Amino acid sequence: MATSDIEIAEHALQHHFADMDQQKESSTFGMWLFLVTEIMFFGGLFCAYLIYRSTYYPAFVAGSQTMNIWLGATNTAVLICSSLSMALGVRCAQTSKTKMMVVLLLITIVFGFAFLGIKAVEYHEHWTNHQFPGPNFQFEGAEAAGVSPQNIQIYFSLYWAMTGLHALHMVIGIGLVTWIVIAGWRGAYSPDYYSPVENVGLYWHFVDLVWIYLFPLLYLISKKHGG
Repeated sequence: MATSDIEIAEHALQHHFADMDQQKESSTFGMWLFLVTEIMFFGGLFCAYLIYRSTYYPAFVAGSQTMNIWLGATNTAVLICSSLSMALGVRCAQTSKTKMMVVLLLITIVFGFAFLGIKAVEYHEHWTNHQFPGPNFQFEGAEAAGVSPQNIQIYFSLYWAMTGLHALHMVIGIGLVTWIVIAGWRGAYSPDYYSPVENVGLYWHFVDLVWIYLFPLLYLISKKHGG
């Protein structure tokens, strides 16, 4: 191991850990514990979605048909690509390829902003069509579909809540990856100390996985779609 790697590891070792292995195991365990709480958080939303979907299925089908499936599918592809670049970035951190790690994580950030940009386009469409829960909510074709606008509003309430919270997590993820890029550029990581990169990677993959579930649940309820 190079001298610089030794210095990085010694500087990164916190006083309450015996060695780097113990510190890495603790940080990884802490990250997985945090992700478990996130699973419980989103799990409550998924349970609410499943209950209301089974109760108001025709209304949820009507709401889903207004989703732009092509934008949703594009965002799914974007996040899958971002997970790949994130995983490759973690691998570069493990093998001391700092410059390549920075490039790959910058690509990940670009994918993250692309996702948010596409989602903003979708949100704008829903907003201009008054498909936002509240006193101004409107849904053309509700009577033709034989469903109550109030029931369709439940679908959009869950849509905005679930995708909005997911977008918030994406913003946080972009911030974390940016922090990793800055620290990595300054030489903060080595093959013996890359836990922050790995843990941020776990967070990013979790956020991507949540969307993998949101896409079919919100967009693919029926085969007929608008947009």
